[in-house]
Amino acid sequence: MHEDSGFEDIPTTTLADLLGREQVMDAGIRPLWSPVPRVAGPAFTVRCPPGDNLMLHAAIHRAEPGSVIVVESGDMDYALAGGNVCAVAHRRGIAAFVLDGVIRDLSEVRELGFPVFALGVIPVPGTKKAVEPLNTPVRCGGTTVNPGDIVVADEEGVVVTPHARRDEVLRDARAKLAKEAAESLDEWEAAHRARIDKILSENGYTA
Repeated sequence: MHEDSGFEDIPTTTLADLLGREQVMDAGIRPLWSPVPRVAGPAFTVRCPPGDNLMLHAAIHRAEPGSVIVVESGDMDYALAGGNVCAVAHRRGIAAFVLDGVIRDLSEVRELGFPVFALGVIPVPGTKKAVEPLNTPVRCGGTTVNPGDIVVADEEGVVVTPHARRDEVLRDARAKLAKEAAESLDEWEAAHRARIDKILSENGYTA
């Protein structure tokens, strides 16, 4: 059983409510095909300098099954990966790619059903020269990701739960979801209207 067990059932919206903006990647990191399944797994982190994709290509042979490979790149000009790299990662049990960069061969990736969350696509491949350490802290989508942090990604976005807070966040998320499931829309609407009207009144709005 993977260490991320349980997070697959937790929406990113719930995690964002608990963790705050700092742990949520920028809106530019988005699923490249839809509808994408929710994915969750421990981060295997990679850094690729602009124009180079060597270390992502190395990572697909080194990351454990169930991992989410997270790449710091920030490069919009050269693809970090293509169809074959995604196919090998998929075959090896990698849960997803989360890339601060772009890929190519999107139709192949979509057909595979391999989840990729990234900035977009471009048909130009990168080079393979720059050796960087694997599994060090990276920045992806404006968020710091450490190796082993729990990455959850779905159509709403990508949220990173620090490894040290894993159990606490999972417990709180399950409690929050259970509470929401027990509340009817009528109950929610009444509480919501009361809260909004109170804020309006406190700020001098009388209409």
